[in-house]
Amino acid sequence: MTTAALNDRNVGEIAAQLPGATSVFRRFGIDFCCHGDISLTQAAAERGLDIAELETALQALDPKAAPEAPQETDALISHIQTRYHDVHRQQIPELIELSRKVEAVHAGHANAPEGLADVLQQIMAELETHMHKEEQEIFPAMRRKAADPLATPISELRHDHDAHGVFLEQVGKITDDYTLPGDACRSWEALYAGAAQLKEDLMEHIHLENNVLFPRFETGATA
Repeated sequence: MTTAALNDRNVGEIAAQLPGATSVFRRFGIDFCCHGDISLTQAAAERGLDIAELETALQALDPKAAPEAPQETDALISHIQTRYHDVHRQQIPELIELSRKVEAVHAGHANAPEGLADVLQQIMAELETHMHKEEQEIFPAMRRKAADPLATPISELRHDHDAHGVFLEQVGKITDDYTLPGDACRSWEALYAGAAQLKEDLMEHIHLENNVLFPRFETGATA
């Protein structure tokens, strides 16, 4: 990709088509999943980033490298379910339990993540409804390449993803972007490490659906 081509393309498109781009975007703090429909130039401007530095990092990637997830539709759906749906169902309840412990033990601490467990509980509830709909209705329709249009239900799923992004923003605010105080105990350390991993996993999950899987069924071009 030339610099001009990068400038003209949406962040989500770059993330979907250039292996390793999502890691670069995470490093620069660019939202490539829920808000991937803006140009690279606009994304850099909104973050106050040096566009040249961002372009250099992207240009250093190998466009011929192996994709980070399966490309064939059935395999991609299976990957999303096992790598993300199954993992979320394990990791979030553990984080909720750990958060309640940290909030109770460190109640009154100036940096205590007050309210984090409740936000995580909301994330789990919203995600479970979302994932169940995908697993029971949307993914089977995609696998059998159903004739019925999927644009409307996909639009609803994209709306869900936006809500998930808002919850992640709340987690970031409560944890001061996962910044530990100097006297944090090991449970606190584990909580923030797990919450940061959840953010990374959920962003990758949303990216694969928003930017790779869903467009195939909004345009009618399946793989």
